[in-house]
Amino acid sequence: MLTARSLFQEILEDDESYRLFCSIAAGGEAQGGWENGRIAALVPDSQRALAPKIARHGADEDKHGRIFRALMHRRGIEPVRVPPETDYTMILERRGIGLPHAVLHAEEPLTERDIVAYLAHSRVTEQRASEQMDLLTKHFGDHPEVGRAVRMICHDEANHLAYCHEELLRLAAAGHGRTIQALLRESALGEIEVYRDVSLAVMAHMGRILRWPRAKVAALTAGIHAVYAYERLGGWRRMVSLRMPERRDALGGPVTTAAEFA
Repeated sequence: MLTARSLFQEILEDDESYRLFCSIAAGGEAQGGWENGRIAALVPDSQRALAPKIARHGADEDKHGRIFRALMHRRGIEPVRVPPETDYTMILERRGIGLPHAVLHAEEPLTERDIVAYLAHSRVTEQRASEQMDLLTKHFGDHPEVGRAVRMICHDEANHLAYCHEELLRLAAAGHGRTIQALLRESALGEIEVYRDVSLAVMAHMGRILRWPRAKVAALTAGIHAVYAYERLGGWRRMVSLRMPERRDALGGPVTTAAEFA
C-alpha cells in the first residue's frame, strides 16, 4: 500500500535517494535564509521593529540547511547538485511569488508594500512547510537517525507560520487588509501549481533512483494531480485565512543552534 510513511521510508533507506532529498531540502532552506537575511537588512524605517524577527526567520532557515547537510555527513554522503526542476524556492521566485532577487541584491530600502508582499508569500509557503513537517514528525519523529532533526524543524516552522499570521493581522489593522488578501490569493494559487510541478519532478527523480515500476509511478502521478485538483477547487483557501496564533511573538526569542547535528 502506498502511504507517505512507506514512501519516505524507501527514500530514507537508500543512500542516493536520501542524498537527493536532503540536498533539495538543504538548498531550499539555505536560499530562504539568504532571502530573509537580505530582507532584514533592507527593511524600511516604518517597519524597523520587524527586522530582528525577519533576521531570526532567516537564521532558522539557514540552521535547517545546516541540519540537512549534517544528516548527510553523518551517513558519509556528500550533497548532490539540485536539479533545477526540483528547486521549489527558485521556481517560486521566477513565477513572481515573493520579492525578486534583483531587488534583494540592490541596496535600496524596501517599501512597506514589499514587506506586506514578503509576509503574504511567507504565510503561504510556511503553511506548506508546516504541514509537511507535521507529517514527517507524525511518522518519523521518533526515528533514531532523523527524528530529532524533524522535531526541531517542525517546531521552527510552526513558529514561522504563527509569526506570519500575527504580523499580517497587525498590518491589516494598519490599513493593508485589501492588499494582503489580494497578495495571499495570488501567492496561494501560484504556489499550488509550483508545488504540483516540483512534486512531479521530485517523484520522477526518486522513481529512477529507486527503480519504481510504472504502475507505482502512475499511481503517484495521479495522486499528485488529485492533490492539485483539491487545492485548485478550494483547498488553497486554508493558505489565505488569518487568525491570531496561540504562539504570540513566536520569533521574538533567541535562535536555537544546529550544533548537535554537526
